[in-house]
Amino acid sequence: MRALSALELLEVWERGLAEAPPDRALELLAAAWPETPRDSLADLSIGQRNAKLLTLRERLFGRVMAAVVACPRCAERLELTLDTAELRSSSGQKPESEISLNVAGYDMSFRPPTHQDVIAAAGQSDLARSRSLMLQRCLLSVHCGGALVNSDQLPPEVVEAVTQRMAEADPLADIQIAISCPACAQGWRAAFDILTFLWSEIEAWAWRMLSDVHTLASAYGWCERDILALSPTRRQFYLEMVGA
Repeated sequence: MRALSALELLEVWERGLAEAPPDRALELLAAAWPETPRDSLADLSIGQRNAKLLTLRERLFGRVMAAVVACPRCAERLELTLDTAELRSSSGQKPESEISLNVAGYDMSFRPPTHQDVIAAAGQSDLARSRSLMLQRCLLSVHCGGALVNSDQLPPEVVEAVTQRMAEADPLADIQIAISCPACAQGWRAAFDILTFLWSEIEAWAWRMLSDVHTLASAYGWCERDILALSPTRRQFYLEMVGA
């Protein structure tokens, strides 16, 4: 992994404006890990992808992440503090590459979903089709009574068992945060999507940076590249000098 300059991060953000979230993730990973082929990044499991995004977030903005959620019972707004390193270490294991499971007479072999599966599923017309395609891509073999079974023939309880086992095999694929409301004592678990969170931070950073560039270019006549090459400390000094 290498550090991204302000100019490089702005370029990634600009390309991502016209892309779907899964493609934005690949843009970020390819920029931060240029030594890894793009196809290899797309073949990462979702948990492996999330681990890299957590690492990238730590490099860009630090370990501490601040988030706000609303209590589902009383609507109290709660401020959460998350730690990238703690989230990465909470998985405690590497994702399994192939999983075997027997449920209700169905003998199955499957793998955890990869980022490439997410890209393929994102192109479907609705959520049901996306889930069906994801399952179809991840199932390696399914037999019942010695006969081969298609993924669309599986009973709902078998599909649920496969989905749960996939999540167990790749813990960081579905990050859940335990929350307790101090106002009403309601407890629940909330999903945390590092891709959505990180992209929103990058977007807010990009708009601030473009505003700074506009201010300094207007005041001093400097070009964008030279302004972005300044350290944050020196850039802030010049902004204060022009009263921004």
